Amino acid sequence: MDLTRLSTERLELAAVSEGDLDELHALNADPRVWRHLPSGVHTDVQQTRDQIADYTADWERDGLGYWIARRGGELVGIGGVRRRPGGTWNLYYRIAAERHGHGYATEVARAGVDAAARLAPEEPVVAYLLEHNEASRRTAERVGLGLVWRGPDHEVPDGIRLVLADRTLDEATLGTLH
Repeated sequence: MDLTRLSTERLELAAVSEGDLDELHALNADPRVWRHLPSGVHTDVQQTRDQIADYTADWERDGLGYWIARRGGELVGIGGVRRRPGGTWNLYYRIAAERHGHGYATEVARAGVDAAARLAPEEPVVAYLLEHNEASRRTAERVGLGLVWRGPDHEVPDGIRLVLADRTLDEATLGTLH
């Protein structure tokens, strides 16, 4: 099953590749898309290059990973699912600031959830997000994920993390997520 290229109602999705470096770096260097986690802003192109290496390795190893999302050839964002240690799929979406509010995150997220279900339906899909990021939470809920854990974040001082999943998770699986 080849999931490297898909189309949704409005988007063309393609597995992240080295050719996406400039556009992906511009997206990750934009503080507007990191409003809820300012420390995530990429300040050096090497950060993005390393990220792309990880993402392309996901595709080679698992047959699924994050896609670059485009509409009419223009970058909309990045998203999809990638395997986490512990046998879950991490749901992710980062949309260009000027594209916020148009449902693109939901469209990419839904494609990721559907692809994970086709490839490995026994593995849960999870979203790991900061509680104050209401838009991200609503997106995860729109594609069928529900809250399974809430607790302190280990990376953000005074931050609260939420884990949403497409099913109930046992304690061992939850332990790999926080």
